[in-house]
Amino acid sequence: MSITITLPDGSTKEFAGAVTGAEVAAAIGPGLAKAALAIQIDGQTADLATPIERDAHVAILTARQPAGVEVLRHSCTHLMAQAIKRLWPDAMLEDGPPTEDGFWYDIRTDPPVSPEDFGRIEKTMLEIVKEDLPIKRRELTREEALVLFAERGEKYKLDIINKIPDGQVISTYQQGEFIDLCRGPHVPSTGAIRAFKLLSVAGAYWKGDARNDQLTRIRGTAFGDKKEMKEYLELLEEAKKRDHRKLGRDLELFMHHEWAPGETIWLPKGKSIYDTLSQMSSALHKEQGYQEVFTPMLFKKDLFETSGHWKHFRDDMFIVPGQEATTLEAKEVAEWAARLEAEIPTLPAHEQERVTAALKNAGDAAGKLALILLESPTFSTKYWNLFEKKPGEFVFLTGNTREVYALKPMNCPSHMLIFRDRRRSYRELPLRISDQGVLHRNEDSGALSGLTRVRQFCQDDAHIFLSEEMIAEEIARVISMVRRVYEPFGLEFSKVFLSTRPAKAMGTKEQWDLAESALKEAIEANKMDYQINEGDGAFYGPKIDFIVRDALRREFQVATIQLDSQLPARFDLKYTAADGSEKMPIVVHRAIFGSFERFLGIVIEHFAGAFPVWLAPVQVRVLSISEKYVDYARKVYDALLLDGVRAELDVRDDKIGAKIREAQLQKVPYMLVVGEKEQETAGVSVRSREKGDEGAMPLDVFRERMRGEKSLAF
Repeated sequence: MSITITLPDGSTKEFAGAVTGAEVAAAIGPGLAKAALAIQIDGQTADLATPIERDAHVAILTARQPAGVEVLRHSCTHLMAQAIKRLWPDAMLEDGPPTEDGFWYDIRTDPPVSPEDFGRIEKTMLEIVKEDLPIKRRELTREEALVLFAERGEKYKLDIINKIPDGQVISTYQQGEFIDLCRGPHVPSTGAIRAFKLLSVAGAYWKGDARNDQLTRIRGTAFGDKKEMKEYLELLEEAKKRDHRKLGRDLELFMHHEWAPGETIWLPKGKSIYDTLSQMSSALHKEQGYQEVFTPMLFKKDLFETSGHWKHFRDDMFIVPGQEATTLEAKEVAEWAARLEAEIPTLPAHEQERVTAALKNAGDAAGKLALILLESPTFSTKYWNLFEKKPGEFVFLTGNTREVYALKPMNCPSHMLIFRDRRRSYRELPLRISDQGVLHRNEDSGALSGLTRVRQFCQDDAHIFLSEEMIAEEIARVISMVRRVYEPFGLEFSKVFLSTRPAKAMGTKEQWDLAESALKEAIEANKMDYQINEGDGAFYGPKIDFIVRDALRREFQVATIQLDSQLPARFDLKYTAADGSEKMPIVVHRAIFGSFERFLGIVIEHFAGAFPVWLAPVQVRVLSISEKYVDYARKVYDALLLDGVRAELDVRDDKIGAKIREAQLQKVPYMLVVGEKEQETAGVSVRSREKGDEGAMPLDVFRERMRGEKSLAF
């Protein structure tokens, strides 16, 4: 039976029977055959050796296409792992995926791999490349895979194998002596990997749980040629110079302290930038019909049980006992776990079933106890004074008052209370509530990083209560706000993701299908290209995520829009419709900056600390040439302050050149030098950060200039 292969340009090639991707590439030309890394069959990426047994649309992937580079980087994870196994024969491998700009692999070695080892690892990787080992795929039964990796001492792989659902293909890839559990696809041989670099190491825990083995996450990157990699490494060097943590210190914007991990101490200049963004955001929200509120940080756990966060988000929350409490020792935790496990037969049948199913995945006693309390409302009510404060740590309240509190991780539950506080009419919809309240999330200490991963933060957060027929128009309105906010920063939108129903989701499939369809229609109506991000929605609803590129072409997820019918149902929200009936509102969750902290981290690096005039914490610095002109310098400074300009005064007895250099290091947009000539003419000598010496001009002219530059509205 002949097979017709349709190529990306629409041309076709006929083959007498089944054909591989490598054979298709060879039929097109020897150059393509040599450059080919993988193949796409009807849009699905596969190995070059994959047989094509039917008519299909086929694309040959090389290092010129993003999908080809992804395969190359995936193969480089195996190349690195093979090199490490040669150097550390007892190394155990966990998982190693490709990423947007490289790859990583979590590995356990004794001693742990460090950057000092990179040289010999890369040398061994080059040796394997020169060996040009064929990379071969093999499919196994579960039993075969378990035997294979048990013999190789790979306990983490055994855990992964046991979690693969029945009926799903289990495959390995082998290159020389090295075998890895992997779905693939991969390049045809190790010789295809020509340009790579190991970049960093970090600590990681098996399954992301601090109670498990500590692993080393080794990061690297790979490209199709050395020129591309050189350009990327140069960007990394520039990124180091722009690191917001370094600039935050150098420009005196913010600081952190070990006594407040993950919480930012904003210094005066950083607070100025923060306030500028906050005020601009508030003004835009008022213009767009939002009502601004401020809600408590601390709530009883009842709020989060109602919202579902206690079940789905509790590990990320800070729990605060309402009275004296004791932390249980491991022996006491085991005793409680045994006691509650013995009481399972006393539970209602549906709870017994749920708890028993959950315990199949339980680990130690702490894991069992956590699952029992989480899955059984009966036990969580009966043993209200026993709860897991953080993974593996249980607290027993010794008082009699049933008060357990938590710092809020998001604003939505409190906004549900505001809507529910009185009767609502359809005439009030859409009801837009905005909130810049303080939020807390219990991020792992190892994940904390500057402003981009913190425990305390604020969002330009809002929740919009509306009827179903209002969704499309309101989502379009929010998308318009997102575009308005990001334009002044010069941050280019690169992608939009539609994130769909996750594995652990509240609500029915029908509710999710309706919400996903509404978001999809809104995106398409606004003529935005988007990609589906399967299973990455919030537990209560699907979402739209906006991705921007900064000055270094790096990508960041920023604004998000989520559609939710679950929280309104859980809080029993109602409004009176036009026909007098009671209906439940739909809620749009949305944040445009995301968190102010993370957004400012991105912005600091995007501008390399050289903020535009409207955002700069110090817009003008007035510099006196000598002590004779201090009084005039103060008059200039006072006039600028009167105009609302963020100004500083430098009248130190120091050389003017040194004052100018210091202002330049602080990246101040304008420096006004004043001396005898300026005093006599009521003028200033202007130096700009961007243009250098602009010469003399009347002070009134410069003040008028600043009136147009000192502030900006979205």
